[in-house]
Amino acid sequence: MRTETPQPIKLSDYRPPAYLVDEVHLAFDLQPNTTRVTATLKVRRNGEHAEPLRFNGERLKPISVAVDGRVLAEAERTIDAEGLTIPGVPAAFTLTTEVEIDPENNKALEGLYMSGGRFCTQCEAEGFRKITFWPDRPDVLSRFTVRIVADRKFQHLLSNGNLLEKGDLPGGRHYAVWNDPFPKPCYLFALVAGELDVLEDTLTTMSGRTVELKIFVDPGMAPRAAYAMDALKRSMKWDEEAFGREYDLDLFMIVAVRDFNFGAMENKGLNIFNSSLLLADPATATDVDFERIESVVAHEYFHNWTGDRITCRDWFQLCLKEGLTVFRDQSFSGDMRGHAVQRIKDVKALRARQFAEDQGPLAHPVRPSSYLKIDNFYTATIYEKGSEVIRMLKTLIGPDAFRKGMDLYFERWDGHATTVEEFIKCFAEVSGRDLSAFFAWYEQAGTPRVSLASTYDEDARTLTLELAQQTPPTPGQPTKQPLPIPVTVGLLDPEGRTLAFERDGQAVDETVVVLDQATAKVTLTGVDAPPVVSALRGFSAPVVLTTDAPQKDRYVQLAADPDLFNRWEAGQDLARALILGRAAGHPDEVSEERFADAVGRALSDLAADPAFKALLLALPSESDLALAMSPADPAAIHQARDALRLRLALHLNAQLRHIHTGLQDLGEFSPDAAGAGRRALRNTALDLMTANPRSEIAEIADGHYRAAINMTDQMGGLSALMQIGGAAAEAALEDFYARWKSEPLVIDKWFAVQARDPSEEAIGRVLGLTAHPAFDAKNPNRLRALVSTFANFNPARFHDPSGSGYRFLADQIIATDGFNPMIAARLVDPLGGWRRYTPELGALMKAELERILKTEGLSKNVYELVSRALAEEG
Repeated sequence: MRTETPQPIKLSDYRPPAYLVDEVHLAFDLQPNTTRVTATLKVRRNGEHAEPLRFNGERLKPISVAVDGRVLAEAERTIDAEGLTIPGVPAAFTLTTEVEIDPENNKALEGLYMSGGRFCTQCEAEGFRKITFWPDRPDVLSRFTVRIVADRKFQHLLSNGNLLEKGDLPGGRHYAVWNDPFPKPCYLFALVAGELDVLEDTLTTMSGRTVELKIFVDPGMAPRAAYAMDALKRSMKWDEEAFGREYDLDLFMIVAVRDFNFGAMENKGLNIFNSSLLLADPATATDVDFERIESVVAHEYFHNWTGDRITCRDWFQLCLKEGLTVFRDQSFSGDMRGHAVQRIKDVKALRARQFAEDQGPLAHPVRPSSYLKIDNFYTATIYEKGSEVIRMLKTLIGPDAFRKGMDLYFERWDGHATTVEEFIKCFAEVSGRDLSAFFAWYEQAGTPRVSLASTYDEDARTLTLELAQQTPPTPGQPTKQPLPIPVTVGLLDPEGRTLAFERDGQAVDETVVVLDQATAKVTLTGVDAPPVVSALRGFSAPVVLTTDAPQKDRYVQLAADPDLFNRWEAGQDLARALILGRAAGHPDEVSEERFADAVGRALSDLAADPAFKALLLALPSESDLALAMSPADPAAIHQARDALRLRLALHLNAQLRHIHTGLQDLGEFSPDAAGAGRRALRNTALDLMTANPRSEIAEIADGHYRAAINMTDQMGGLSALMQIGGAAAEAALEDFYARWKSEPLVIDKWFAVQARDPSEEAIGRVLGLTAHPAFDAKNPNRLRALVSTFANFNPARFHDPSGSGYRFLADQIIATDGFNPMIAARLVDPLGGWRRYTPELGALMKAELERILKTEGLSKNVYELVSRALAEEG
């Protein structure tokens, strides 16, 4: 166990850097175990106070340290486990350091490491200090020139910016020199060296410049980067049109890496991607893979302006680049794939991850006030809730003012590291609005609860809406202040037709009500019929909404609400109430039949998008339902949800079979939204059919798997067979592995589908798979596929009353922490919400957290999350 208590870093303690580095020349002599890094830095004092120079540095073997060309004796400098200290340096000087590092044995995958026989880097957030001595903080921006020397077997030598020169050297070696003309923080530094194939293309920018585009991949994999290249070109053009942002270098590169802690990294001009988010073809990738590639390629490219050209003053401002860039990539995806369907998918993800985070001990504001390890704050709150805050800002000030605010932000802060305050100030200036109250969205944790009551006066033709907000206490924030919450409202008549009304003398069919106090009352006039209130359209704020509307209004919305998000939401609300009622011991079979009939009518709507129908057909997840049940009983939820699935499968049997037969994909595969939507509906129909696991359904699922001509349908069939179980499922698993065992990304899917095994033997299967020859815990993709999928997406089996699922996860956390603390910490969350569950389950989860905390040599990453999870409430 840890013998000392790590001290937190606090936003309130921020001080500007004592020293700045204007220019740096890095020289890498690459060797797998003995890489030499020589750094020549132009350093100057930042301010008048002459304090000792203190640079970060970890796991570095120092060779020499020199100031203005003079090598310092050991007595003139101090090197400890966390960095370099030199007292009495001049106001401006050249610092030259030489260190040795061991990339091949760097299994934490931070700094410079090796993956698949290639050198690569990951420096965000604090990996650069594992490469050389440096003031490793984002507000030190420097111009980098990099010389890379390596054996010629490392064919491509890549770094940020523009290639200045390259050539051969004696002894079978070669070199390349790169220069990045734009100052950047060290976390955006990148280096890749290895044998790679390259897919090349060009793009002409809006100013007429030609930009070279290169995607580097494993040999033979270039064709699988074609979709990523297409997504890149579309995202570059979209950013020009939507935000006026043109790419600024003459070369843009992406490299695919198999061993990677993140999804991707936006290093200036040289993005590094987890190969799972870059490589795709119909045979090996699902529609979800194509969608994620499109989204993540766009996200990392958009960082060129929101993250690279303008970066964060300190890591507490992380949402400034991540929340803003998620908003941008979600907007792009909406334009590419349909805004309604994309919005539903984004909200599903937000609720599954961020709402759960807000309800547990790991709740934190969009801009945290302290941390032990910044790695632990790459969370759904920073990313997804950060995006929702930007979306609300746009709603409040309007799209025109929002675009002007973004233009001002780009103009004012280009080339600087800045803060959330300065970002919001830009929108306040252009809109003339006082946005001081809005800033609380960044500083206050928790998911607000909004209630809405309505009163209709038939004689006066008025509708009065009474709203109230309340945010539950979260750790360290027991008292909450009211937030400005935009609630978009429309009205329907009892037949589902849109009702026009007047607000402030203006005739409208939709309005935004801003709830900025604890309560608010709004009266709408000119309402000609008793209305069905359609509130929080488009999910206009990240809140939990409750209303006094009768159940019949939900059915009107499910059938006819023109806001497709609220049409979907009505179905989810109805299903949630039925499932939770049964889980609490109050089944309502009459209402279940009525719900099934309503879903059937929605499926019969010939005008509806198949992708939207697929979303309508899918019930709320067990994890989503657990957030609405206190205390959560995973077994009861699982049984109740299965009961409603069976009801739907029986009631809709003919429709489901018709969908499954009619949407078989026999033509050429297209990853576009239309093709993906048809496959989504067909596979969702098959999944629901398995709730009635008769032999004929098993035969249909097996036939679906065997006849599949793309990975989407093949995985749909395999997943359906896993739901049913039995000999056919085991045979399909064997067939799948034999067919794809040489494809690592596909075998990740094979592990993941088994981690979702709904049978009581699931934990035994998962334990057995950890001993499979293809399982490699040191590969983050493989570990996530098995361990994280089981803990996060198989709640009924993870929460087994024996506690075996909890023991398994705790064992994996402890083992992984020994070589990759960042990934280990990301496994803690499923145990962190132990207070939300029944006392028996909560006690078992708490015991495993306590066991983890007692582990000798526990990393700061895991210590922080586990200790927060165990901390007293309040």
